[in-house]
Amino acid sequence: MASVFLYHVVGDLTVGKPELVEFAETETVEAAIRAIGESMEGGIPVWRKKSKGSLIMENAEMRQHRFVGILNSLDIVAFLARNESLEDQDKALNTPVSDVIVPNHSLLKEVDPATRLIDALEMMKQGVRRLLVPKSVVWKGMSKRFSILYNGKWLKNLDTSTSFTTNRPSASSTTTTIHGKFCCLSREDVIRFLIGCLGALAPLPLSSIFSLGAVNPNYYSIEASSPAIEASQKLPQDPSAVAVVEPASDGRYKIIGEISACKLWKCNYLAAAWALANLSAGQFVMGVEDNDNSRSLPDVMVNPGVGDNYLANGGGQMRPKKFSSWSIGFVSSPNLSFGVGRSMYRGRSAPLTCKITSSLAALMAQMLSHRATHVWVTEAENEDVLVGVVGYADILAAVTRLPAPNFPETTVS
Repeated sequence: MASVFLYHVVGDLTVGKPELVEFAETETVEAAIRAIGESMEGGIPVWRKKSKGSLIMENAEMRQHRFVGILNSLDIVAFLARNESLEDQDKALNTPVSDVIVPNHSLLKEVDPATRLIDALEMMKQGVRRLLVPKSVVWKGMSKRFSILYNGKWLKNLDTSTSFTTNRPSASSTTTTIHGKFCCLSREDVIRFLIGCLGALAPLPLSSIFSLGAVNPNYYSIEASSPAIEASQKLPQDPSAVAVVEPASDGRYKIIGEISACKLWKCNYLAAAWALANLSAGQFVMGVEDNDNSRSLPDVMVNPGVGDNYLANGGGQMRPKKFSSWSIGFVSSPNLSFGVGRSMYRGRSAPLTCKITSSLAALMAQMLSHRATHVWVTEAENEDVLVGVVGYADILAAVTRLPAPNFPETTVS
């Protein structure tokens, strides 16, 4: 195990993080679409409101108890794709988020700023996606040779040979928390921190993702000829993505696209919902040509003020428009044209892929630069043949799989 995980604590990652702004479960789907479009992590934590008239100062444990779950764009598009939602869009957009989100209290964990980074990584490997950390007035970091901590608690009666004073933490690691104010750390924050410590992780970053065991062969997929709505019936949680594949002559599968939360992050939600309910998976990710054949498609509502991305970046006056491949917001250029059938193009719908021989450092940089939660992995010889996927959890498991360095023993009574 790299020593960087033992020398750092969660507080080192909270520098510059804004105060948590809660999104209540009583808010509407329309408000959630706007919030997700403005979020930096592709999903928003949802909370129950504090009881009215409560004058008790809320601590982290009380706030965590009010946590409901995390809502992303794929959850919303799947909800809007239901027949009753498509028939009455106004009613669907005004539906409370509590009717859409799947409660999962295990996705968030309250931790102290002095919690070791290795402990935080273990939590995230077990499925935690957000760490609720109390805000600090002053945090001077934890850069000592070894953090004498266990689950965020300072160990007492330490050996006098250590640099810490008995019965109290080092002055370089003290914090003063602000009551009632918190920030949230995501797995993306951890990956960004780790990519800045590549030297300390050597030689692991230059190793292939296959040799590190980071490639997960258990992924969700759907054939291009199948109805796209089948993807919403699976709704994988980690990563929240379904690969759209086509069978090859040798029995293997080629990836042509994906239906995922990160691809739908800032799309036209209503157009995407209609496409999910009425098109095949291949048509959904490859696009439908706006020609005479598509004129029979029903009108969808778009916002001309934001480039047809209704509710992704704010509201506005709506107007009817015929559905086309540009309605969802996948195509990067309006000059692109489509031939007969499903012709491949490289726009916003193109899946993010890497080879099985790619290094861990390259994959981490690829994920962060594209703000992606995962990367699909293909064969080294054939870049279309899908073999697996790498997500945040797979990276965290790979970087903590190394043996721990030998430290001098510390006497603890």
